[in-house]
Amino acid sequence: MNLVDIIFLAVALSIDAGIVSFSQGIIFVENKRKNSLKLALSVGFFQALMPVIGWFVAKWIYRYVEAFSTWIAFTIFLALGIKFIIDAFKEDEKEIQKVTTQLSLSFLLFVSIATSIDALGAGVNLYFLKAPVLISAIIIGTITFFNSLLSFWVGYAIKHFPSKYMEIAAGLILILLGVKVLF
Repeated sequence: MNLVDIIFLAVALSIDAGIVSFSQGIIFVENKRKNSLKLALSVGFFQALMPVIGWFVAKWIYRYVEAFSTWIAFTIFLALGIKFIIDAFKEDEKEIQKVTTQLSLSFLLFVSIATSIDALGAGVNLYFLKAPVLISAIIIGTITFFNSLLSFWVGYAIKHFPSKYMEIAAGLILILLGVKVLF
């Protein structure tokens, strides 16, 4: 994976965190600056941490799956991409915590872990594709931080946005990265 691929991966992985941040921007009426920073720091940190964990897991199992590593990377990207697209078409909207003053620690942890699970699988791929894990993690975390921060304020400013199309775009990006792995 080259730098451009890592940036595309980071953008795709940051979409879920951006959607959650967007939804929080819509419902917050007080402490917006503090809460937008807390949320962005939390999701950005977990998005950076999970690929590193995934990379170490892959390093541990690599000798057992080395012959299939390209196909595993392709399958993970394909599965993540399809998951994003399917999630975009689910009829029930994502649950939004109705808060007006403070984000709780439990909410921040739940959202940060839930939105970064995909990054764990991406970390496995980073190992299989011999991508630099620390640089990748920093890029993924930084892009997620800024996407989350921006999404919070866009949500606050416009109050409505079709998240379905963002998830479809993220899914297509992941599928294209998976196809690129094959060639």
